[in-house]
Amino acid sequence: MSTMSTMSTVIITSLIISLLLTLILEVGFFFACGKRNKKDILLVILVNIFTNPLVVLSFWLTHMFTGWNTFFVVIPMEIFAILVEGRYYKVYGNDFKRPYLFSLCANVFSYGTGLLIQHFVM
Repeated sequence: MSTMSTMSTVIITSLIISLLLTLILEVGFFFACGKRNKKDILLVILVNIFTNPLVVLSFWLTHMFTGWNTFFVVIPMEIFAILVEGRYYKVYGNDFKRPYLFSLCANVFSYGTGLLIQHFVM
C-alpha cells in the first residue's frame, strides 16, 4: 500500500471517528445542560456535521504540509468552529440564551474529552 493511500485512510478514519465522537459528546452536553428542544438537537447535529470535518481536515492538511506546531493550528480552527456554531445557535436556535457560551463550552468539553480518549487509546 502506498504512503499516500495509507495517509488517505488515516485521514478518512480520523474524520469519521472525530465526527461521531463529537456528535455523541456535544449532543450529550446539550442534554446535560437541561435542553430538550428537538429542533435545537437537530441544529447541534447539523452545525457539527458542517464544522467538524472542516476543522479536522484543515488540521490534517496544515499539519502535513507545514509542520507547524499543533497548538498554532488547532486554536484558530477551534475558534472558527465556536464562532460559526455560536452564530447558527443564535440565529436558528430556540433555546440558546447564550449561544456563543454554549458553543464554547460544548467545544471545550468535546475537544478535551477527545484528548483524554486519545491519551488513553494511544
